[in-house]
Amino acid sequence: MKSVRNNENCAEWCARAALLAALASGLQVAGCGMPGAPLPPSLNLPQPVADLRAVRTGDEVSLAWTMPRRNTDKMLLKEAVRVKVCRSEGKAGQCAQAGELKLMPGAPGTFSEALPAAEESGRPRSLSYFLEVENAQGRTAGPSNLAAVVAGQAPPPVTGLKATVGKSGVTLRWTGIPGESSAVRLERRLLTPPVAAPKDGLLKPAVEPAVQRFLVADRAAEGRALDKTIRFGATYEFRAQRVARVTLGGEMLELVGGLSEPVRVEARDVFPPDAPTGLAAVATTPDNGAAIDLNWQPNTEADLAGYVVYRCEGEGAWQRISPQKPLAAPAYHDASVQAGHSYRYAVTAVDEGNHESPRSAEAEETVPAP
Repeated sequence: MKSVRNNENCAEWCARAALLAALASGLQVAGCGMPGAPLPPSLNLPQPVADLRAVRTGDEVSLAWTMPRRNTDKMLLKEAVRVKVCRSEGKAGQCAQAGELKLMPGAPGTFSEALPAAEESGRPRSLSYFLEVENAQGRTAGPSNLAAVVAGQAPPPVTGLKATVGKSGVTLRWTGIPGESSAVRLERRLLTPPVAAPKDGLLKPAVEPAVQRFLVADRAAEGRALDKTIRFGATYEFRAQRVARVTLGGEMLELVGGLSEPVRVEARDVFPPDAPTGLAAVATTPDNGAAIDLNWQPNTEADLAGYVVYRCEGEGAWQRISPQKPLAAPAYHDASVQAGHSYRYAVTAVDEGNHESPRSAEAEETVPAP
């Protein structure tokens, strides 16, 4: 009797153990910790380039872009990948391969080519460039963005470029073409270090850029331009190129000629300020002491150091009567005069380089007799 009961207990225990095992097995199959259906292998396709840029200068086209860092599965690329450079007339078309190179992921990419003869002649038309970044098996996730330039005959290069430093800036001259409609773009490169901006203060002057470009549209055919933004004491290099603007597919594009030979100028300030204007002389009455007060319009030069006052009596020689240090204000009180005498005055301006202007127009005054 006791043996039968033990057998029943054993059977019950075994049934419970089997049930628990089945439940555990079911949990493992359905649980999130176990792998699901197998994933397909990654094709390791590099993401397409998205920032391709293209510039045509003369008969040469230059491209620039940034290589992708990841593939289409968003996994980091670890090895150099092959880039195929394509060109195509119009917005879309077959790839006419222009070149091929290998670059590391995330690296800056550049490419230049001389246009084929067929693309640098004829009427203006759109020419698009795009890239195909391939994996090791030569597969790609698609082309890059399109970067358009203008195919066709470019404007002729600028010749005879010359630069002359003057008081108002740098005058640039080149051989103009009568009746030409192209504009001219000037490129100015700073060859000396820029002036450092102050570390504090409300009005901080901007640091001069290393390269600046200016478009001359109204007087391009005359072959002349004036750059008023140069800084005296700096050295510059100028180049020029003709620019034709064309509209293709509703988009304004530029067709530019080759850059001219560079010209270099040292912008030394050897120019005196303008002569002061508006000089007036007023004598005081003898009761207040014999004197003549002078005033004039202030000069506007940025490097103005001050003014010098000259006086002449009768047919005598001009003499400097102001102090050795230039006057800061546009006024002077001459107390070294005599009643009943007449005097002529003139004023000059002096800059920080000690360059003195011509004398102003004269002002004459007579001190009243007592």
